[in-house]
Amino acid sequence: MEKVQPRIISASRRTDLPAYYSAWLINRFRDGYCVVANPFRADQKHRVGLSPDAVDVIVFWTKNAQPLLEHLDEIDRMGFRGRYYFQYTVTCYPRILEPNTPPLNATLHTLRELADRIGPQRIIWRYDPIVLTSKTDYEYHRAHFSELADKLAPFCRRCVVSLADLHYRGAAGRLKRLEQQGLRMIPMDPASAEFGALMEGIHAEASRRGMEIVSCAEKLPLERFGITPGKCVDDEYIARVLGVRVPARKDPHQRPECGCVQSKDIGQYSTCPNGCAFCYATQSAKLVERNLRYHNPFSPCLVGDGDCQP
Repeated sequence: MEKVQPRIISASRRTDLPAYYSAWLINRFRDGYCVVANPFRADQKHRVGLSPDAVDVIVFWTKNAQPLLEHLDEIDRMGFRGRYYFQYTVTCYPRILEPNTPPLNATLHTLRELADRIGPQRIIWRYDPIVLTSKTDYEYHRAHFSELADKLAPFCRRCVVSLADLHYRGAAGRLKRLEQQGLRMIPMDPASAEFGALMEGIHAEASRRGMEIVSCAEKLPLERFGITPGKCVDDEYIARVLGVRVPARKDPHQRPECGCVQSKDIGQYSTCPNGCAFCYATQSAKLVERNLRYHNPFSPCLVGDGDCQP
């Protein structure tokens, strides 16, 4: 088993650890390590150090930080005070697309508590991804983003947007089944006036509320609308907001369009119960259910026991 000593921990792009696995997370921090399987080679496992000496920064990714809030004081006492921030997705799409995420009022309550604890500069709002359907068309997104920006502005200073990539196998299959139930997908046309109006409107609404607006791993050039390419794991942001210097090397394990610096993700694919129809990280609901059955909050691995096998 290879030992990996990262300087930045991603928790996690692959699943919503704060929402569903906060007990496992705090146990891993208490023990000072976890074991992560290579998502493409299950026989390759890595022991990842999680002590303050091994880790400079933690990036939490979530749609619901509420279950993790009770552990933040302990995480601070361990030596991580001021050394983490949140990538917080708030889209509040119709339940046909996002069946299990918290309602907006609950999300606002959590964001208010989180911002009071760590400050709004350490919460990044993700309006991500932008999905065009008969229930979430261009007009929907123009009005919806404006409403959310108005409510979330007190709790964050940066907003990240991305356009949905629906070619991932799991997402494509789920959306095809929804189309059979009457949900119509709308092709995204970057050359259309509607697309331009939406992007310009998103930029204007964020800027009007004092929020920086950036994109995430976009192939399309959105700079002409005022939306610059961003980094979710961002060395410049980390230095400015957390006062921590980290290497600026691009993460070689991310897509070419991704500007993030190198981090180690400690999550596992197909473990998130959010059930979002457009999710790239979930192959199937059945696989999520199976992985949940084999989750042990006291195990070094998110799924299974010490050998990362159920």
